[in-house]
Amino acid sequence: MKSLPRFTREQLEELDKNTLIDVVLLMQEHLDELTERVRKLEDQVSKQSQNSSKPPSSDGLAKPKTRSLRRSEGRQAGGQPGHEGHTLKMVDNPEQLEIHLVAACPHCTADLAGVSAHEYVRRQVFDVPPVQLEVTEHRAEIKHCPGCGGSVQAAFPADVSQPVQYGPRLKAQASYLNSYHFIPIARTCQVFEDFYGHAPAWAFVADANQAVESGSAPALAEIQQQLRQAKVVHFDETGLRVAGQLHWLHSASTDLLTYFGLHRKRGQSAMHALDILPNFTGWAVHDHWASYLTFAQCDHAFCNAHHLRELQFITDQYQQPWATAMAHLLLDIKAEVTALSLSAHTLADERLTSYERAYDALLQQGFKLNPPPETIPNQRGRLKQSTPKNLLDRLEKHKAGILAFMYDFDIPFDNNLAERDIRMVKVKQKVSGAFRTFAGAHTFCAIRSYISTVRKHGGNVIAALLDAIHGQPFIPLPSSA
Repeated sequence: MKSLPRFTREQLEELDKNTLIDVVLLMQEHLDELTERVRKLEDQVSKQSQNSSKPPSSDGLAKPKTRSLRRSEGRQAGGQPGHEGHTLKMVDNPEQLEIHLVAACPHCTADLAGVSAHEYVRRQVFDVPPVQLEVTEHRAEIKHCPGCGGSVQAAFPADVSQPVQYGPRLKAQASYLNSYHFIPIARTCQVFEDFYGHAPAWAFVADANQAVESGSAPALAEIQQQLRQAKVVHFDETGLRVAGQLHWLHSASTDLLTYFGLHRKRGQSAMHALDILPNFTGWAVHDHWASYLTFAQCDHAFCNAHHLRELQFITDQYQQPWATAMAHLLLDIKAEVTALSLSAHTLADERLTSYERAYDALLQQGFKLNPPPETIPNQRGRLKQSTPKNLLDRLEKHKAGILAFMYDFDIPFDNNLAERDIRMVKVKQKVSGAFRTFAGAHTFCAIRSYISTVRKHGGNVIAALLDAIHGQPFIPLPSSA
């Protein structure tokens, strides 16, 4: 920005009227530019995780006051009626039984050793027995053939390839601790030493993860195929540092399926490499990242949790009432959809029309407060708009995708499912800081895809990892996609 010339009072008094008008107009233009710069800086400072798409980690030590964008459903805290619960209950056939005898009466000191008990008070303690590794020795017979006189040795099982080695169950546990609970390799080996008295080499954990990745390949291929054929799939992406450089983790998921892919790019090339969106014809749920919209063969639904945060920002920073009303409208529609979801598949026509009209009316209110910027002669490129105007344009252009959840109850209100799936990868990044190699990061993504899918089906993770090591991974049925 060019600096304005400074005038003394005497210099201004000597200027003629036209020159003085030019100076005032120049000062007004300069003031408008400064005002816009201040507004942008204020917008940047005011954005945090509660009113924008910024992650909570960017809030710093001065955490903002928590404001839930969800409405209270009037439920009490804790377990709800019908919740199964996880209370520890007695079993009918315990593995061990200890009888505690009454030797004497505490009242009169009479000897009770020969008196039979007429009743017992039961208490049970659930614990694990002392654990230790079990060593199985494999012996292959060697025989002399009477026919040819040669020496013949029996074959060892395929998974017994070394003179001394750890077995598949220990490999499954190593991958479970490292990939599922994010325990670093060195600490995983330390856990084994404390539990079993054996501290395997670090390479053992890496080999275990590679065995799971290789064994789960058929499951991952099936997950990809089922995601391509699903009606609704959630998509998201997040940054991940690998070998000192920024990479991008891309996710595609449903209630029963999860797939993670790693790529150096965030946009279309990565989405093509993931090989799900290019052949997907259902509803893609995501934020407004423009690369998703290049896939025209599918329908697009947008995350309204993002809209609620952006509307909250407009309310806080610009005090525009239409934004508050729009947030309430979206939540009103969501509440009605939730109430009817068990008995209907869409809202009644009159309700749809009513909500559409209310949506359009609020947009018009917003446009009146945020007119388009004035055209500047000979200016190239897009005109810069205010934050409220940009949001209004998006809400108008993508109205069908924003309100898709009220036309079809199978389409969710937000993209929280994808964000929940990706959260565990961010936890891994917080624990480890980054991945040292691309191969290691790729292995982690493959295992997390497999584990997440197993958990969504209610399966046991360690058992599923052991199955993958044995080459018989859990594969979801196509009907469950």
